[in-house]
Amino acid sequence: MRYLVDTDWVIHYLNGHPEIISRIQDLATEGIALCVISLAELYEGVFYSRDPQQSEKGLEAFLRGIELASIDDETTRMFGRERGRLRAQGKSVGDFDLLIGATAFAPWPRRPNQQSAAF
Repeated sequence: MRYLVDTDWVIHYLNGHPEIISRIQDLATEGIALCVISLAELYEGVFYSRDPQQSEKGLEAFLRGIELASIDDETTRMFGRERGRLRAQGKSVGDFDLLIGATAFAPWPRRPNQQSAAF
């Protein structure tokens, strides 16, 4: 089984929160993935941090061995279906959050990112 980690989890991991570090290390034995949308959100944080170079090094270290889940046809279909369903119910979820959620339910395995080969 693989686990898709959320942007917030990675932020807490990079900021040294012991509980999150421990949980991610435990999950890593079964495989961890990160959605490309989450990666984009993380890079925003990197580039606007106090020390962008150091933050990017930390993110790159985290990404070693992490599977990068892309947005494919199945993900976009699920996004469209669920967004329409939620709108019909008068509910709203941010597009990025909905895409990340759709990625979690799309078929696995996904293509690993380039950095996972080095792990």
